[in-house]
Amino acid sequence: MAAFSFLSALSVVTAPSHPDFPSAKFGRTNGRIRCHYEMEESEANMSVQEKQLNRRDVLRCFTTVVGLEMLAGSGSLTHTAIAADLIQRRQRSEFQANIKEILSDAIKGQLELIPSILRLALNDALTFDKATKTGGPNGSIRLSQEISRPENTGLTSALDLLVKAKEEIDSYSKGGPISYSDLIQFAAQAAVKKTFLSSAIRKCGGNEEKGRLLYTAYGSNGQWGLFDRQFGRTDSQDPDPEGRIPQWDKASVQEMKRKFSSIGFGPRQLAVMSVFLGSDQLAVENMLATDSDVRPWVEKYQRSRETVSQTDYEVDLITTLTKLSSLGQQINYEAYTYPVQKIQLSKLKL
Repeated sequence: MAAFSFLSALSVVTAPSHPDFPSAKFGRTNGRIRCHYEMEESEANMSVQEKQLNRRDVLRCFTTVVGLEMLAGSGSLTHTAIAADLIQRRQRSEFQANIKEILSDAIKGQLELIPSILRLALNDALTFDKATKTGGPNGSIRLSQEISRPENTGLTSALDLLVKAKEEIDSYSKGGPISYSDLIQFAAQAAVKKTFLSSAIRKCGGNEEKGRLLYTAYGSNGQWGLFDRQFGRTDSQDPDPEGRIPQWDKASVQEMKRKFSSIGFGPRQLAVMSVFLGSDQLAVENMLATDSDVRPWVEKYQRSRETVSQTDYEVDLITTLTKLSSLGQQINYEAYTYPVQKIQLSKLKL
């Protein structure tokens, strides 16, 4: 019998057949692989020279073992990567939960600012230009050169509220301060949720407890998954170009349609975003309904809001806001994560 071995921690694997060594295989001995070729007894009379493995056979066996070693090693790396990913997801999820709670409490204390918060998020996002791939929800509206523009008149109080909330959010963060671009869009989410909840409470005759139960049972909370994953926007350090945002309270429906069309939205998205366009949603919708393209969608969402669940309205609004809040953005899915401190077992006192 002619044989040679390579040591490994892999399990038994059968090797490809070889014309000179029909029973070639990898056997396991004491947890190690042995690259082993056996000859039939009928070949026992072969000359010593014929029984010796040539260089090509050795290389073939060695290459196979090394490949198996690499395959086994990659498994541990995969498990490590999966574990790291799960840790980062948990870190981002916990931080996001803190953000939502703080923003919800801040808005609850100043409900009159909801229209301004929604407009702030809208105007920050609608600076996106498809041709140049610039602008979008990048937090530039926080800059004095941009917030002072005519289309942003009246939004300073909303921005001040978010700046204050940011201080509290950052105090809890282990992975760095929240970006203004994330802050503004998540504030819009919190404000939209407040309008949904308020509608449910209204349908329950003003009973807050019953309204919350109604919203929990029939509301759209489960539709926010994609929005929540878009978490990790980067702030711009420069104001976006002027002239990209209409003055909504002075703009015609045609101007609004053109603006929405420029970012890939149509009459449907314009109608469902009516709550973002002014403090009096009904007045905005009445104006939008003067346009034959927008009217069917306005009527659809008004009918939806009269139902118990207002599903069509809520789902379409969430979908549109999700698209709006990611225009031109490269999301950093590792944002707000941080290294986990390793426990040194040798220093533990038992």
